[in-house]
Amino acid sequence: MIILITGISSGFGRAMAEQLSADGHTVYGTHRNATDLLPGVHYIKADAQKDEECQAAVQQVLDAEGRIDVFINNAGMGIGGPLEFSSLEDARKQMDVNWMGMVRFLHWVLPVMRRQKSGKIICFSSIGGLMGLPFQGLYSASKFAIEGYCEALRMEVRAHNIKVVVIEPGDFATSFTAKRKSVANPEAHEAYPSYARSLASIEHDETTGLKPDFLARRISKIVKNPRPRYRYIISTLEQRLSVFLKAILPPSWFEAILRSYYKL
Repeated sequence: MIILITGISSGFGRAMAEQLSADGHTVYGTHRNATDLLPGVHYIKADAQKDEECQAAVQQVLDAEGRIDVFINNAGMGIGGPLEFSSLEDARKQMDVNWMGMVRFLHWVLPVMRRQKSGKIICFSSIGGLMGLPFQGLYSASKFAIEGYCEALRMEVRAHNIKVVVIEPGDFATSFTAKRKSVANPEAHEAYPSYARSLASIEHDETTGLKPDFLARRISKIVKNPRPRYRYIISTLEQRLSVFLKAILPPSWFEAILRSYYKL
C-alpha cells in the first residue's frame, strides 16, 4: 500500500513509519524540522500550518505513486495551562496545527481517494478528545474538533468505499511531553494553585506511559484490516475504564472523579 503519514520526526509518527515500512508498505512522511532518516521511508518537508506545503506533499506522493491508499493524520502539538491565562495566539495555534492541519491535508487527499473509489483515513484524536481535561483545555478542544469532523466525514465518504478511523491514545512516553508549551505566568500559578500539581501528575502519567512501538503495532493491524472499527482507544485498562465511566455516570459524578484524579 501507498501510505502518507504526517509528522514522522518522532514519537507515534516515527514508530508508525518504521513499522509500516517493515510491513512492506511504501511509506511517505512529512516533517518540519531536521531529523534522523529511517531507511526505506520517503521524507517530505511540509508544515501542517501552510496550505501550499500540504498540497505539495500530497502531490509529491501522487507524482511518484499515482495513488494514496492510506492517509494517517498524526501531526500535532500540545499547549497546557489555565484557560484564562492561555493567549489567543496559543488558542489559534493549537487549533491550526491539530485540527486545521488535518483539514488541510484531507482537502487534497479526499478527491484522490474518491476518484480511486477506495482509501483509508486514520486520524489521531486522544482520550482528551472524549473528555475535557483540566489545564489541557485547548488541546482537548482541538481533539474534540477532530472527533466531530471525522464522525461527519465517515458518513459522507462511505459510498465511495473510503474508511475513516479515529485513534484515541491515552498516555504514552514520547517527546510530546517535553515539547508541550505550558503557561508559565506566575499569576496563573497564584490564581490556580492546583495547576502545578495537575501538570506534574499529567507529565508523570505521560513519561511512565506506554511506548510508541505498542501503538505502531496496533496501527499495523488496522491498516491491514479491510473492515476496521471506527474508533480505537489505545491506552491502559484504567484509561479505557475512564471513557466507559464517562459514558454511564452522571456528569457531576464523573467530574468529581476527574477533579480528584487531577488534584483539583
